[in-house]
Amino acid sequence: MKAVARIVAELAGGRTALRVLKGEAPLLPRRTGPEEVHLVGGAAGPLGGDDLSLEIEVGPGARLWLRTVAASIALPGRDGAESRLAVHATVGEGGFLAFLPEPIVAAARCRHHNASVVEVAAGARLLWREEAVFGRHGEPPGDLRLSTSIRRNSRPWYRSDVAVGPSHPDGPAILHGARLLATLVATTDVTEMSDKSEIGTISDLSGSLHAAVMPLARGGLVATVIGDDLTAARRVTERLVTTAQ
Repeated sequence: MKAVARIVAELAGGRTALRVLKGEAPLLPRRTGPEEVHLVGGAAGPLGGDDLSLEIEVGPGARLWLRTVAASIALPGRDGAESRLAVHATVGEGGFLAFLPEPIVAAARCRHHNASVVEVAAGARLLWREEAVFGRHGEPPGDLRLSTSIRRNSRPWYRSDVAVGPSHPDGPAILHGARLLATLVATTDVTEMSDKSEIGTISDLSGSLHAAVMPLARGGLVATVIGDDLTAARRVTERLVTTAQ
């Protein structure tokens, strides 16, 4: 299956207007608020062999919150082909984009690649969250690759490439057996945050969660969370969403 979704938000009369809002199953965008869009899955998957593309454009001064209504489950195809979701986003000068989807779940025997490329103009702001769960309950994970590249003011700013699954043996430097990975990247400077206690290393009292929140070069921060409890991980990223927006 091939599917493309495109969302364009522009500033008009001092308000954000959704100039383009179109998609194909399983990428169906629906406006849910003045500055908010949810993606609705119109079909199961992604399934092995699927080629999905999401294009996001936030014009100068516009604001967009983009979420999904449910987690996506990457499923194996009959021929073992890889599925792929390519996300390309641009944020114009003075614009704001919060990309906060529900997690991707790597079901057993799947082969899936999430590839994101983001361009952030000078003076624009970004919140970019990615969450992955490795295997459904009681099953081993499939192969999952998460690639993210963000340019800020036309210069490289953040890049991550993580591969997990049977074809990518795990090690202590990656997940050390954890069942989930969550990452939040924000353009907010550490010095601008009202609660500096978020910076550094955080451990959940139950021991099921480990998180690091660190500043990025040329401004901004990245939070990385690993563990087995998605609810606990979400508490960390949601606190940062609140303080960094």
